Amino acid sequence: MFTRQIRTGIVFSLILAFVVTTAIAFYADLPRMLTALVNFRWQYLPLILSLTLFNYICRFFKWQYYLKRLEVSLPWVKSLLIFLSGLSMAITPGKVGELLKSYLLKRSTGAPISHTSPVIVAERLSDGIAMLLLATTGLVLYRFGWEILLFLLLVGLAGILLIQNRRLSLAILRFGERLSLLARFAHPLQTFYESSYTLLQWRPLLLAIAIGFISWSGECAALYFVFTGLGIAPSLDLFIKSTFILAVSSLVGSASGLPGGLGTADGSMLGLTRLLVTTSATVGGAATLLIRLCTLWFGLGLGVISVLLFRAMQHTDVSGESEAGGEEITSDSNTRNLPLNERDDGLQPASAATARIGDNSL
Repeated sequence: MFTRQIRTGIVFSLILAFVVTTAIAFYADLPRMLTALVNFRWQYLPLILSLTLFNYICRFFKWQYYLKRLEVSLPWVKSLLIFLSGLSMAITPGKVGELLKSYLLKRSTGAPISHTSPVIVAERLSDGIAMLLLATTGLVLYRFGWEILLFLLLVGLAGILLIQNRRLSLAILRFGERLSLLARFAHPLQTFYESSYTLLQWRPLLLAIAIGFISWSGECAALYFVFTGLGIAPSLDLFIKSTFILAVSSLVGSASGLPGGLGTADGSMLGLTRLLVTTSATVGGAATLLIRLCTLWFGLGLGVISVLLFRAMQHTDVSGESEAGGEEITSDSNTRNLPLNERDDGLQPASAATARIGDNSL
């Protein structure tokens, strides 16, 4: 199922990417843009790709931290391949295809999808807040787009506060159980909430945001070197503008729900570049195409390679012990994550057995 989804997503994204690239090329005056790309300082390319890899490495540490919080254990090499495999699904609408990571975790450890999928939600949420923080300096200096970013921040904080309000959240879940439409999903939703409650406490959330701030600073620096490679004079002001442009365009792309933010992220980056860095549509178009090649498409390539390596590893793994071991880890992990005064307060999470039944229905 996921292999077919990856194939379909790649075909669709390539068509959309072709349309977006063609539009940027015509807007930026194709002959002049090609000249700008030829004159680009290509010695910067390894550094730009290294900064993108730095982002992925830091985010992998956060992934490992989240799995430890949920008491899901597997070898770090396999964990790394699963994490990178999620990059292959960045081209699916709203990145919902990143549930591939939970699917692969279930195959490797037996942990229900409803137990591990909150990791993906927590990743997106903490990364979004980190990007908002990165954009803060630009918001103060340029006062551009703050209304949209403030709205996104308030929505994120509202969701966090709702999850942290345990009694209110469980009351909502109990109400949902009485609705025939939601009753069949009651147990997986309970499991999903318990994992979310564990991951979105203030301490792990603040740590995740700090990691996100550091990791995404790498891609902001990558855009800075794209600009300097195109001949724009390096300066602290350029770095601040690069950080603001990358952060805002990434947030706009994520909020749009389009595959990889194609069109929205590109358009925001091109427009902000012309507004803040250079009036040249040629340089703006070249910078947009280069940074997207070194981030979105570079990550997609790593993701596809990781999926293939994971499948090869699974085929050579004849022990079969991981499938049986994962459920034992999950069966009591939710209970251990509850505060002691809540374990006997009628707030226990759904059992692993019922969670498995629920997962089969999702």
